[in-house]
Amino acid sequence: MIRVRSVELRLVSLPLVRPFRTSFGADATKEAVLVRAETPEGGGWGECAAGPAPRYSEEFNASTWLALRDHLVPSLLQGGPLEPEDVAGRLGWARGHRMAKAALEMAILDADLRARGVSLADHLGGVRDRVPCGVSVGIAGSVAELVDQVQGYLASGYVRVKLKIEPGFDVAPVIEVRRAFPDTPISVDGNGAYALEDGPVFDALDEQDLLMIEQPLGHEDLLDHAALQSKLTTPICLDESIRHAADARAAIELGACRVINIKAGRVGGLLEAVRVHDVARDRGVPVWCGGMLETGIGRAANLALASLPGFTLPGDTSASDRYFAEDITDPHRLAPDGTMAVPGGPGIGVEPLPDRLAACTVEVERITG
Repeated sequence: MIRVRSVELRLVSLPLVRPFRTSFGADATKEAVLVRAETPEGGGWGECAAGPAPRYSEEFNASTWLALRDHLVPSLLQGGPLEPEDVAGRLGWARGHRMAKAALEMAILDADLRARGVSLADHLGGVRDRVPCGVSVGIAGSVAELVDQVQGYLASGYVRVKLKIEPGFDVAPVIEVRRAFPDTPISVDGNGAYALEDGPVFDALDEQDLLMIEQPLGHEDLLDHAALQSKLTTPICLDESIRHAADARAAIELGACRVINIKAGRVGGLLEAVRVHDVARDRGVPVWCGGMLETGIGRAANLALASLPGFTLPGDTSASDRYFAEDITDPHRLAPDGTMAVPGGPGIGVEPLPDRLAACTVEVERITG
């Protein structure tokens, strides 16, 4: 059992090396809520996947801060000692807020595993010490700029490229990237910006030998995704539509997808992410680890998750320098063979660098029992 004495919330802001644009909009900085669970033995770190605005999901930094400070953390502290596996149940009375819950669970898992000298990857069931890495490329200002960016990432060693698309910037850019890099595994991600009526776009994309088309339709449109998948040779991958293991089971049984992107924050925590992995693996559906432009803390947890056996496709576990000139931890580095090391130390295996953490901190608040 672990006893949490207090929880510290910390809002950090890091400039991105390049603005990252999707169909939701563009970001020039990464803002994240970090969670520090403090225990008699030390403590642990978690990172919330939410951003500054409720675009990708209903949650955003200000809402997760309030949910954690006023509801989730007090509920957890008042309940007394617990195991990390108890966190979801103890917080189950609060509907939604999966990203906030996931950050708190990660911090408690990290604290517990550090105290026991166990790595997160070993605890989750990881089977590899390095994972292959892909890269997510935002919507560029021009097709030529996009091709140049892809060339640079491939030269760095990334083994899979994901292109963000939106109506008006989709078929033509994909055709040009495919023409320039005929042997590169390429996927596209619409982040729910399309509808079934966009059939000609999907027909054209289906001819480009893509690894997958990720979340083309709205996050609640499982039936429409099933209808679309039945018309395409290219596998559909679901992201925003999969909020927990039950969603994964329903999507697979409906034929709404042939691949699943797993993000621990989106599904409510690392332990639920493992359950999604298990549902997909039992049904022969490949999964991969998505990203939310995480700092080194969240990236370490993603690498541990991606070491599980069902993660058979390269994820968005890109190196620190893909996003930041300086990360808040020692940087995660891409090897020449396109893989990245899974942290092997206790817990998530990384610690924030004190000076760097202080420099990028915007706000701090501590909640005690």
